[in-house]
Amino acid sequence: MSKLFKRTKILATIGPSTNTKEMVEEVIMAGVNGCRLNCSHGSNEERDQQIKWIREAAEKKGRSVAILQDLQGPKIRLGMLKDNYLELKTGDELILDYALESHDGSLNVPVQYNLAEKVQLGEPIYLFDGHIKTHVVEIISETAIKVWVENDGFIMSKKGLNLPETNFDGDILTQKDLSDIEYGANCDYDYVALSFVQNAEDINKLRQILLSYGSNAKIVAKIETKRAIETDENLEEIVKAADGIMIARGDMAVEAGAEVVPIIQRKLIAMCRAHSKLCIVATQMMSSMVDSPEPTRAEVSDVANAVIQGADAVMLSDETANGEHPLETVQAMKRVILYTQNHTRITPINQEPVGDYENYDAISDAAARLAENIDADVIICQTASGATATAIAAQRPNVPIITVTSDKRVANQMALTYANSAFVRPYSENYGYDLAVELKDNGYIQLEEGKKDLTAVIVSGGKGKIGGTDTIQVRYV
Repeated sequence: MSKLFKRTKILATIGPSTNTKEMVEEVIMAGVNGCRLNCSHGSNEERDQQIKWIREAAEKKGRSVAILQDLQGPKIRLGMLKDNYLELKTGDELILDYALESHDGSLNVPVQYNLAEKVQLGEPIYLFDGHIKTHVVEIISETAIKVWVENDGFIMSKKGLNLPETNFDGDILTQKDLSDIEYGANCDYDYVALSFVQNAEDINKLRQILLSYGSNAKIVAKIETKRAIETDENLEEIVKAADGIMIARGDMAVEAGAEVVPIIQRKLIAMCRAHSKLCIVATQMMSSMVDSPEPTRAEVSDVANAVIQGADAVMLSDETANGEHPLETVQAMKRVILYTQNHTRITPINQEPVGDYENYDAISDAAARLAENIDADVIICQTASGATATAIAAQRPNVPIITVTSDKRVANQMALTYANSAFVRPYSENYGYDLAVELKDNGYIQLEEGKKDLTAVIVSGGKGKIGGTDTIQVRYV
């Protein structure tokens, strides 16, 4: 079974290319474990419909699927340009004006954020997601700034800006984000992704807002700013404060330099593993498949490296949101994950994983080692909060982890965690063993040829209450 069960998960963005009930079902059946709903695009009504489709497809497949709400954050964008286009030359002085409602074709263009309140003279601003480099030469008014263009090129309507040197401390949640958080608190979201995180306090603020709305969604911090990665200490504090990390490599490359991305990726995956946190590698993993039915060799290597480094999940963005081959992309990514995990081991880290509870760490370590020593087919974890299953996953075992819980939210959240497949069942003393019997009988757990009995390491305790895991059993089914 372990050769057919992918341990690194797939998170796919739902967009125009997958925005039907049939396509959502197809990509989930093909191997998607979580769906990203991007608040930068679409309406709340569309989100409601997509969530309904995802839950129906997960129920049809018979297992849990995570749903992630991705907040836009202070993703600063240009406004609408005349003819949707403006050519720029080196030496042009471009005015970015928050108060400007329309564009007449001149170098005075609208922008969807008041940059005059934040920027300082000399700070760089990259337009069109890095295609045009400029720097600030004048604060013209309370709403407008002037920038000097450093290279020839063009900009288009609503394309993004990056401000790697600008301080947005304490102001990364926009009014749109706050509105989306309030609406989303009453929706069936398992995770909320916070964009442009700069420090741990950004996460703490969002957590308090979610709690005030009664939301139990977990927080994924998107690492994409230069300030977030300036020091290892700040980066580690962010990892510890969040429930998970998304390595948003696109904006990070523009903000901090493309050359830093591979090193930060390796560092963040190791930090997340060490602190038992979810880690998602994102952006352009198979971007050529937006147009092509096959990935490039470089993209295959990129996905394989994320698997070898021990990422919990790899993410598809435009490939499934706007691409011509969303289903083929998921299938190709799954093939790469399976081949990689079945032909090499995960890169070890320099420290033992440490979670929020010492007894979970000791039990999870013992369970993972026991499963390997006796060549177990599966680890089954009975959990109320998901903490024990997360701690076991942090050990990066080479066998599947079957999580059983009575809490649907916990099961959905575990769907993105390394090697986990989560099932919701009413609590009983033996529901871990009962699930093993059920999954063997229905063919979900398939034994190697010639093997009759399933060997399961079952981790349990606490009578369905949080914090009571205390037992490891070896059972044969």
